[in-house]
Amino acid sequence: MPLVKFNVPRSLPQDRLDGLRNAVHEALVTTSNVPQDDLFHVVHRLEASDFISDPVFPGMARSGEAVIVEITFRMGRTDAQKQALYRELARLAKVKSGFRSEDVMVVLTENTSLDWSFGGGVAHYAQVAPAV
Repeated sequence: MPLVKFNVPRSLPQDRLDGLRNAVHEALVTTSNVPQDDLFHVVHRLEASDFISDPVFPGMARSGEAVIVEITFRMGRTDAQKQALYRELARLAKVKSGFRSEDVMVVLTENTSLDWSFGGGVAHYAQVAPAV
């Protein structure tokens, strides 16, 4: 955990995508207690006709370079940690890949420990019930 999905315009150059991915991961590590080696990213490159977002909701001024970052992780972060994550992610996205903060939408989804299997048919974070 976490699993991060990047929904980006197909036209976004690879170096800017790499900078955005690095920004998100660094923000997660510094604000949300994510281990440095916990890196699971999925990139969706979308045509303009497949990427619809209101250019001004809610009072934002988005450009054609707008992206949506979806982060799924286990429950447990405080409201303050989530707000720090948004701020740090926006700051680093500008520094590492030149994104305007208005062009980086972030959606967090939380779930439980039982909702994660990293493979092998095992719920790696689940508590094992004691033998009876």
